[in-house]
Amino acid sequence: MKTIINTSNAPAPIGPYSQAVMANGFLFASGQVAINPENGELNQTSIAEETHQVMRNIKAVLLEAEYDFEHVIKTTIFLSDMSLFAEVNEVYGSYFQSEYPARETVAVKGLPKGVNVEISVTAYKA
Repeated sequence: MKTIINTSNAPAPIGPYSQAVMANGFLFASGQVAINPENGELNQTSIAEETHQVMRNIKAVLLEAEYDFEHVIKTTIFLSDMSLFAEVNEVYGSYFQSEYPARETVAVKGLPKGVNVEISVTAYKA
């Protein structure tokens, strides 16, 4: 059985997908970009702030499902350019205490709405 997770504290999906799906203790969260859920605007004042907005959006989805960053076991980071890696990595790392999740980071040709970073997560809670 699966449960669809949806919160107004994160941006509404911009296509035919759910913010997250929970099944058998796993939470599969769709990629988040830097859309501010309060006003629907992109938050791209800097790559650091863009990444913080992405992580705040992920946090909102996790909290709606009663998970947190400690439950995250896998992430995927998509970047518009690998030159952004160091700044994104610094902000991303600040959201985890220890026992970091598995991860890959890839540069892609384009991302939704022309953003610079998109992050998806998988979490698990027994």
